[in-house]
Amino acid sequence: MNDTRDGIIIEEIVDPEELAKAQAQDERFERNWAWFNAHASEIYTKHRGKCLCVAGEELFVADTPAEALAQARAAHPEDDGFFTRIIPRERVARIYDHHGARQAVASTLTLLRSRNCSRRRG
Repeated sequence: MNDTRDGIIIEEIVDPEELAKAQAQDERFERNWAWFNAHASEIYTKHRGKCLCVAGEELFVADTPAEALAQARAAHPEDDGFFTRIIPRERVARIYDHHGARQAVASTLTLLRSRNCSRRRG
């Protein structure tokens, strides 16, 4: 009996044809990712604040992910190894969280702000 309360179903794929399709898609993705990595410096410099899609080892840039994806699919309808990215408008340091670290950072910032406010009053 499958328990789908959380909406997650895990299946093992053993059909050789399906496995071959998945491997081919993964290879297309890896080619697109390698192309992106080889051009990342130029892409990040020229396309800040834009959305992009890489398909067929070619870059498609637009204002929304849907527009970039539509361009890519029109040019390379056979490439199911595409991916999209949003390039941040500005290059800034970013803090990534893991298991609630974001909450800890927010709490620390709140504490520091309250201390600064109380020092100014006293």
